[in-house]
Amino acid sequence: MHEINTPAAELADRPTPHTASAEAASAAIDAQTNSTELACSRGFAQWLAQHDLSLAFSSYQSGQLFLVGRFPDGTISFHQRDFVRAMGLWSEPGRLLLASLVQIWRLENVLGADERANQNFDALFVPRTARITGDIDAHELGVDGRGRVIFVNTKFSCLATFSLSHSFQPLWKPKFISRLAAEDRCHLNGMCMHEGQVRYVTAVSRTDVVDGWREHKKGGGVVIRVEDDAIVADGLSMPHSPRMYGGALWVLDSGRGYLVRIDPSTGAREDVAFCPGFTRGLAFHDGHAIVTLSLPRYLNFKGLPIEDEIARRGGQPWCGVQIINLATGDIVQWIRLDGHIRELFDVVVLPHVACPMAAPLQGAELSDLITMEAPPRALDAPGPP
Repeated sequence: MHEINTPAAELADRPTPHTASAEAASAAIDAQTNSTELACSRGFAQWLAQHDLSLAFSSYQSGQLFLVGRFPDGTISFHQRDFVRAMGLWSEPGRLLLASLVQIWRLENVLGADERANQNFDALFVPRTARITGDIDAHELGVDGRGRVIFVNTKFSCLATFSLSHSFQPLWKPKFISRLAAEDRCHLNGMCMHEGQVRYVTAVSRTDVVDGWREHKKGGGVVIRVEDDAIVADGLSMPHSPRMYGGALWVLDSGRGYLVRIDPSTGAREDVAFCPGFTRGLAFHDGHAIVTLSLPRYLNFKGLPIEDEIARRGGQPWCGVQIINLATGDIVQWIRLDGHIRELFDVVVLPHVACPMAAPLQGAELSDLITMEAPPRALDAPGPP
């Protein structure tokens, strides 16, 4: 395992980003004066190739978006860009949405199917719009069937969308929240978008007082069905990232460290896999779950059940990404980060993208990056002689 502190990839005829051999499957990132060592499981690059995808994940602690893929020779590509307090991610073909401290960003892939940036990158995500929300602590987000961007407004304990003239437009709140206030009363944090609608949300507690959730982290968590405000599951420990996949409802029972499968009709639940870190961020692909893990913020998990479970197993907390086979519960591939970066947030799959990168938010790399959409046929037609 070794550490590489090279510049992040630029747009043309410049050094490529951090790479590592597929055999060693290790690399490192340079977070200004702080460094983080990145290690991958031996088969990680092959797994990406087998499933024809790459990954994007975020870290609000370091304020970065990470794009992980593979070069044609099988080496790992690990690319990063700065976004202050990078949190929720949403992916669509050719598009990424990213929640940050005061904005929600839309990034577009500007490359055609046969185009490459910096010789090797088959996707170049460029920031195109930023909707200003202010510091509302936006967590997870998604796009509904009407094309609206919906996000979890954690500070105001509600689901919200954009407003042309205001910070946000509230759409829904849990029935136990008496009114909207910037008080983070229940720590509403995760949402499940399914078939064009928000179906479920997670909250750390059912409290209706300012910051009340902090006293209920061990077992006060709930999964709520948005349609009728029904509590589908309770007694969870800091649940996060509800998702529908394969006809089941999945959730990260983060304070216990488990990926949990829930029957949405009965509420019956089953522990599928244990992850040795605080889990936030969940994606699925071809019978696998992709989960992001974080280290404890204050050196320990402060009485959460996960602390005893890790100790019982003789392990140590992780920061990284783990890929879980849902049929067996086995962790089949992983990325591990050691050093400056200690907390991750969300993860998404980028299908049919081998080697992604992103443009920066400022500087010559962005100002000189000018692309043009194909003109209308009439405009493209030859003029008069």
